[in-house]
Amino acid sequence: MLDSTISEQTQAFLDDFGAALEAGDIARAKGMFVADCYWRDLVTFTWNIKTVEGPDQVEDMLKHQLATTKPTGWALAEGEIPSEDGGVVTAWITFETAVARGYGLLRLKDGKIWTLLTTMVELKGHEEPRGFARPLGAKHGAGKHRTTWKEERETEARELGYTRQPYCVIIGGGQGGIALGARLRQLGVPTIIVERNDRPGDSWRKRYKSLCLHDPVWYDHLPYIKFPDNWPIFSPKDKIGDWLEMYTKVMELNYWTKSTAKSASYDEATGEWSIVVDRDGEEVVLKPKQLVMATGMSGKARMPSFPGMERFKGDQHHSSQHPGPEKYRGKKAVVVGSNNSAHDICAALWENDVDVTMVQRSSTHIVRSDTLMDVGLGALYSEEAVKAGVTTEKADLIFASLPYRILHEFQIPAYAEMKKRDADFYAGLEKAGFWLDWGDDDSGLFMKYLRRGSGYYIDIGASQLIIDGKIKLERGQVVEVDETGVTLDSGKHLDADLIVYATGYNSMNGWVADLMGQEKADQLGKCWGLGSDTTKDPGPWEGEERNMWKPTQVPNLWMHGGNLHQSRHYSQFLSLQIKARMEGIATPVYGLQQVHHLS
Repeated sequence: MLDSTISEQTQAFLDDFGAALEAGDIARAKGMFVADCYWRDLVTFTWNIKTVEGPDQVEDMLKHQLATTKPTGWALAEGEIPSEDGGVVTAWITFETAVARGYGLLRLKDGKIWTLLTTMVELKGHEEPRGFARPLGAKHGAGKHRTTWKEERETEARELGYTRQPYCVIIGGGQGGIALGARLRQLGVPTIIVERNDRPGDSWRKRYKSLCLHDPVWYDHLPYIKFPDNWPIFSPKDKIGDWLEMYTKVMELNYWTKSTAKSASYDEATGEWSIVVDRDGEEVVLKPKQLVMATGMSGKARMPSFPGMERFKGDQHHSSQHPGPEKYRGKKAVVVGSNNSAHDICAALWENDVDVTMVQRSSTHIVRSDTLMDVGLGALYSEEAVKAGVTTEKADLIFASLPYRILHEFQIPAYAEMKKRDADFYAGLEKAGFWLDWGDDDSGLFMKYLRRGSGYYIDIGASQLIIDGKIKLERGQVVEVDETGVTLDSGKHLDADLIVYATGYNSMNGWVADLMGQEKADQLGKCWGLGSDTTKDPGPWEGEERNMWKPTQVPNLWMHGGNLHQSRHYSQFLSLQIKARMEGIATPVYGLQQVHHLS
């Protein structure tokens, strides 16, 4: 079929779909979806991050939202030609609502909608100052007592939080808080980022010495400023820390370092938060309308409580507090855990002549970095993808357009190919006694991450050390810690001068409990997971990440976290939700998530 014909047919479909919606003919619109359809909406229709599944759910959403959304102008995106593969037509689309402009990705099967992604790009009348609307910057002409850019920034920094209150406060100044702060800045939302560390980027600098990104550079850009073309594919932690510090400065963020939020309470009558902050020894009370917790999905350390831990004579700490291997040269170490951090720390200890043993308590999914890059990410996030015209923004939307309900079906064959390619590697690991898995349904790393945020290692060398016996391996449960080491349920005692607990992290609502009390944390509920009813992701089915980047059961409280990709991608939609509320735009939320799990 000629491209022009596909384009004409797809535009004709969009015209019919748009006409049905404009006419309020929900039954007709419902009939334009296949039985196993998925409509994923990022804010435009639902003021939520929500996937509706099947024509009946589409109908219900439209009954609630169509009258206020008022969508118009459905069209093929400028410069984009639909494609057809295996009977599925894929098309980039644009549209508008009463208050916003949208962009999306449509897939048609048998002439009807199979998957539809709709995303909010900008609010009408509140567009970011870019392109032809970019600020002039320089003040041409002459005027008495004019202030410079530097003086204006100094005045803002002096006043905001003191004589003038921010509309939004972000607690946590890692990549998530910084990316969101940059978006809010461009939207004109007065925002303060509260960070306990001395410098932006310290949340990376202070981690263990060998830490580096396991995701490739194309996956990790921040909003507005992409990494240079000669930036390394896998960035060392200190390099990322320096980039975040630079970014914070050039994006003009109001970033409070050496600041710790001590408590937060919400007044429902005024719709205002009261946040007590210790700012480098000075107590400041901030009163924003919106509060974002960007304290990190991997921030609330899960420290185990094994009998006898208080008796241990050596050093013991959680992996998040691991200082590095240097002081342990010539000593014995036990690392409890077998995911990313455990592997990285074990490898660094071995490199520094430490006798190190990994204790594997449960099965772990491992995929080699090179293979993951080629099979798992190459089509979307790679130099080849960029050359093929798949920008980071396009890649984000393609990935976002695959509904979570069926995403595993696309992942399973990819991981089957990885298993086949690296068969000798996996045989070596199993021979060494390593307990492997591929996820509950063989869908691999990404689904494990989305469902539970744990249970995997992207191999950059540590696995070969296990295969070769250089990192010792023990399988079993820790039953006791004594003065000299660890006892397993097999009865074996492992002597140790150092014990590292690479035991993962708890739900982000633990940060809410610390700041606002357990009752508020329970009102919010568990964060992260899809409700897939797989290991560590209990049902019922949610269809989106629990409580992330969207309205929650706690008014005016938002949760923002995840990897660099998610910090970049979802900060767009969270910032637009906050901006709309600041401007008094009606935001009727459809499908506000219920609380099924407390932590």
